[in-house]
Amino acid sequence: MAEPGRTVRSQGIAGTWPGGRTASASGLAPAGLDLWTSLAETLRVWLRAEAGAGRLLPWVPVAFGCGIALYFSADHEPVLWVVATTAIALLLGAALLRRSRLFAPAIMIAAVAAGFAVATWKTARIAHPVLAKALYSVSLSGFVEARDIRERTDRFVLRVTAMEAQRSDVRLERVRLSVRKGTAPEVGSFVQLKARLMPPLAPVRPGSYDFSRDMFFQGIGASGFAMGAITVAAPPETAGWRLRYAAFMQGLRDAIDARIRATLDGDNRAIATALLTGRRDAITTPVNDAMFISGLGHVLSISGYHMAVVAGVVFFAVRALLALVPGLAAGFAIKKWSAAAALVAAAFYLLLSGAEVATQRSFFMTAVVLIAVMVDRRAITFRTLAVAALIVLAVAPEALVHPSFQMSFAATLGLVALVQIGMPNLFASPDHSATARIAMWGGREIAMLFMASLIAGLATTPYAAFHFHRVTPFGVLANLGAMPVVSALVMPAGLLGLLAAPFGLDSVFWWLMGIGIEWMVAVSRWVAALPGAVGRIPAFGIAPLIAASLGIIVLGLLRTPLRWSGALVLLAAILWGLSARQPDILIAGDGASVAVRGRDGYLHLIRTNKDSFLLKEWLAADADPRDAGRASLADGVSCDESGCVTPLADGRLVALALRVDALADDCSRAALVVTTRPTPPDCAAMVVDRQRLASQSALALTRRGDGFVVQTVRARGTSRPWLPAGAGEGDFDGSLAPKATAPRIKDATPAETDLQADD
Repeated sequence: MAEPGRTVRSQGIAGTWPGGRTASASGLAPAGLDLWTSLAETLRVWLRAEAGAGRLLPWVPVAFGCGIALYFSADHEPVLWVVATTAIALLLGAALLRRSRLFAPAIMIAAVAAGFAVATWKTARIAHPVLAKALYSVSLSGFVEARDIRERTDRFVLRVTAMEAQRSDVRLERVRLSVRKGTAPEVGSFVQLKARLMPPLAPVRPGSYDFSRDMFFQGIGASGFAMGAITVAAPPETAGWRLRYAAFMQGLRDAIDARIRATLDGDNRAIATALLTGRRDAITTPVNDAMFISGLGHVLSISGYHMAVVAGVVFFAVRALLALVPGLAAGFAIKKWSAAAALVAAAFYLLLSGAEVATQRSFFMTAVVLIAVMVDRRAITFRTLAVAALIVLAVAPEALVHPSFQMSFAATLGLVALVQIGMPNLFASPDHSATARIAMWGGREIAMLFMASLIAGLATTPYAAFHFHRVTPFGVLANLGAMPVVSALVMPAGLLGLLAAPFGLDSVFWWLMGIGIEWMVAVSRWVAALPGAVGRIPAFGIAPLIAASLGIIVLGLLRTPLRWSGALVLLAAILWGLSARQPDILIAGDGASVAVRGRDGYLHLIRTNKDSFLLKEWLAADADPRDAGRASLADGVSCDESGCVTPLADGRLVALALRVDALADDCSRAALVVTTRPTPPDCAAMVVDRQRLASQSALALTRRGDGFVVQTVRARGTSRPWLPAGAGEGDFDGSLAPKATAPRIKDATPAETDLQADD
């Protein structure tokens, strides 16, 4: 809006900027003054437009999510009543200021406080014991709540009713156990067994994903494996309706899998089952890797795409059938009836697929869209996205730190912006004969598919790079080749198969589904085999990811040219992330594995166990293409029964001491000694010992002068319910420095290569 008494042209940017004047009317002002005045006026106009009616709601979930992020960054658990009281007071204050100019900042601050409070309340509500140290030969009794069929082993979640362990009085509520393939008990059964239990998996390096947090919010306090036979017994108490419901849904999933198995086998069966029931652990590793490398991995995880396809197929099918009845089509709102039927189908799909957090998020988004159709509102808007995000974060605030939430909403934000901005232009009436012919042959639809794949891929790239350390350069190509087949054949055939299964007429639909899956797998293998298909990105900190998220949000939500400031922020975040320095030494939380960066710039590994998952994560975070079994990982490492030694890039030695009698020699020769044995007080080397590892868990060391800057999984003074403070809490700072001692005894042992040369 223009100020009173001022004439402002409204023909876009060109009408806002002055033309041709080099001085003010008085002739005394500098030549550039009018330019800066016009620039300031333009910025004010843009800011007023961004703060206009209807522009505030999409920013509320952003502020709500910021509050949740603040909660997860806290050092210790907040006091619930203080947090809740603060949030309520700020919300009341914002309500009182609703007619004031201060309403916008007040509601944003209140949303931040509300997000912080909701996350605190969720943690307090589900609080349960978490195992702190490994337990052997634990006697367990309880109900089987869930079961996963995997490629090599099966896994199930046990709700514990009785637990006996030597030298421990901890009582866990739920544990997750692995068993030999084919031996997992039925969901709902009451079992008795012995197991080895271990604490939930902590981050394998500073900054990596925290699996223990996921398990905590799933109510699981430990993981492990069964030892010996599993006995099914009569339950001492009734299972409850929740468990009976879980058993019913598990039986339904097993029945669907059995029907698919009768027609399909191998990866085709595994993928078909994953698309319909959420079970994706039976997919073989080569196919799974090809799907993710090609950019089609999102198909394997039930997300907004699957929910949209299910709801869309049901919506249009029901509407087409109702339209065949002239009386219904003319006199009733069959569009709303079709939306209601699609909502019911989406809810059933949610329950069938296990109702995981990612699937819940997809259902809420789809439900908001369908409800908007039922109440005669625009379905795909920023408000719809905002409402869905608020619902998801209020129900499951822990979803904010999960990669599926981040990638899904980033992609959805980009697609909604495309619908609001790009689609009206693409679907405008063609005014040229060539344009008309292109449109008639599907040119606009192809362009829209290309743009949707490109925008969704670009929006999710920062999160894929941060969590999985890779990007998909040919993701658009894979999606263009496979997604039309998945949308038009695979998913509709799967839905028809579900409907036809009770009548025994489903085989043909599983066969059709298998044809589409074979095409999808072929496309993924072809794209994954292209040169440069694997885009590896080294690990970077959370700060560049936050900056990239801010850039994406600004690009997506703003309407005026101010949105392009988000592109500048995004570019700065990319450069920031790519310039991150990688650590010189990585030390596992148990002290059994050490990775040292040598002169060649690669990590050289010292390990005393077979933790392939740890090595895979370390190598991925270093953008190292080698796999965990590569012999070159041990180049430059010298080992004997007492320990191992390998040099840093500057020639100094790093030693992993396994026995006490090796410490004297390692302390005199090495610059850094890693050991779980008691070290002598006069050790001249820098030491990472059992006490430090128990206090700080996994470490990442970066050279600084003669010492190291230390990054830790457990920062000093940090203790959260899913990652409690270590038992060996000590006063350790964020650095390691050489000790001021007498000069080291110079090592006179000649190198083996020199001896061979002399011979």
